Amino acid sequence: MAHTIQSKKKLIARVRRIRGQADALERALDQETECGAILQQIAAIRGAVNGLMAEVLEGHIREHLGAEGVSAEQRGEDVEQVVGALRSYLK
Repeated sequence: MAHTIQSKKKLIARVRRIRGQADALERALDQETECGAILQQIAAIRGAVNGLMAEVLEGHIREHLGAEGVSAEQRGEDVEQVVGALRSYLK
């Protein structure tokens, strides 16, 4: 996946921020923080993961499905890969 290599530093930074948010959520649960704050933290984590998924998905689509010179067979395989990933993600 060349697109993830090109954006590696940026993607890793996003993952580290998500990890930080998850750690903060764990601390909040451990400290029995008010439910509203917990819900807000969960929503923030979900938004961050959605943003990461969107960025990687966009790069994959542009790199693999939008690339010139890709055979119809390879394009079909790539479409199936994206569809499978989306189905898993949206469950």
